[in-house]
Amino acid sequence: MTTLVHATHERGITTLTLDAPHRRNALSAALVGELADALKQGGEDDDVRAIVLTHTGTTFSAGADLRDPPEPETLAALLRQIVALRKPVVARVTGHARAGGLGLIGACDIAIASDTATFAFTEVRIGVAPALISLPLLHRVEPRAAARYFLTGETFGAAEAARVGLLTATSGHQNVDETLAPVLDGLRRAAPQALAETKRLLTAKVLEAYDEDAGRLTRLSSRLFASADAREGMTAFLERRDPPWVL
Repeated sequence: MTTLVHATHERGITTLTLDAPHRRNALSAALVGELADALKQGGEDDDVRAIVLTHTGTTFSAGADLRDPPEPETLAALLRQIVALRKPVVARVTGHARAGGLGLIGACDIAIASDTATFAFTEVRIGVAPALISLPLLHRVEPRAAARYFLTGETFGAAEAARVGLLTATSGHQNVDETLAPVLDGLRRAAPQALAETKRLLTAKVLEAYDEDAGRLTRLSSRLFASADAREGMTAFLERRDPPWVL
């Protein structure tokens, strides 16, 4: 079988690369399963100081794979796993992110993107809502910006993503790895126990939200994906046409 997530290791940093560019690194059941396994392995390895999550191709992740979607409970568990992991997780984004792909970015502790990356919460345009990904993202994104981009599905750039809190930084005129270098250097200089406890402080409220709301939002996601609007919206997307509600 084709491996969809590749792991490499250098000086305490494990890099997990989403490698399904032919499917725009969409979150299929298989890819989500491989990523969860790789995160678990990295989290348990004493030689790993931090994890970088990146991708091949021009898309970081297009969100849920509409042809082979993961169960909502499985996607919720993956996002919580990133938040709860004792090791810092850093998103390295050099391509576009849509829908659930933004959930991955929001679950990461630090997110750096190239200035050519673009972002969009496209769920409303296929008849669903950004339910599960709201758990990490509503703790990061400025409220007015979240309202605008969740409700409209507009595409926005890396500078705006950094301004509203989705990203830690954008590379600007630098190569993204030049922007990332001091972050990784800082993580390499930090004591492992100190990193784990500091991350626990930073993620406590998000994990409380998971404990309180994950079940409700999982049920909402399941209901919306099973709706007539979602069936029509996903069909229209796959057929590259507008759904009937577009005015």
